[in-house]
Amino acid sequence: MTSRRTRDRLAKTLESEGIESQLILETIRSVPRHLFVDEALASRAYENTALPIGHGQTISQPYVVARMTEALVAGRKLGKTLEIGTGCGYQTVVLSRLVGTVYSVERIPSLYRKARERIGTLGVGNVRLRVGDGLKGWSQHAPYDGIIVTAAPASVPAALLEQLALSGRLVIPVGAGDVQRLLLIERSEVGYDEHLLEHVSFVPMLAGMG
Repeated sequence: MTSRRTRDRLAKTLESEGIESQLILETIRSVPRHLFVDEALASRAYENTALPIGHGQTISQPYVVARMTEALVAGRKLGKTLEIGTGCGYQTVVLSRLVGTVYSVERIPSLYRKARERIGTLGVGNVRLRVGDGLKGWSQHAPYDGIIVTAAPASVPAALLEQLALSGRLVIPVGAGDVQRLLLIERSEVGYDEHLLEHVSFVPMLAGMG
């Protein structure tokens, strides 16, 4: 279930669905997704599907991880990157292999602890984690070259726009209900340019911690 052949099959599926970056595809191949799900679900880890991780949360579908990461990186070398919604830590580790430093915020303490343990086990040294309210971002380390959000707020949080560096990119699902708009927002000297990437389905983004 963790063989190179299994991972290659997943990468080929993502490529057939429109992921173009070979760097992103190789990163998806190299990150051991089975370590980020419960043992009972490990046999499904390399399927192109979201899986439950407890607390009403999921590990995102690999295609969505690849699509959001590709839009965020877009051939550039990002320095500081903010992730809202650490979850199990899978997207965090994917990002860690492509950017300078990942600052990741998780609102559920038990998910934060499990993610910290997994990331430590993998020896990832360029990730900083905290428990906090994702709607507020992490202003201490702003501005960020990139921000990626893995839960859907009803509208784009003002704090995240403020913490985006000039020419920085924000990738975020927005909207209520089962289907949201996946947006790419770029900050320029005159404001923010918004582009619709596609429609997605994420868990809602909640205020506070818990």
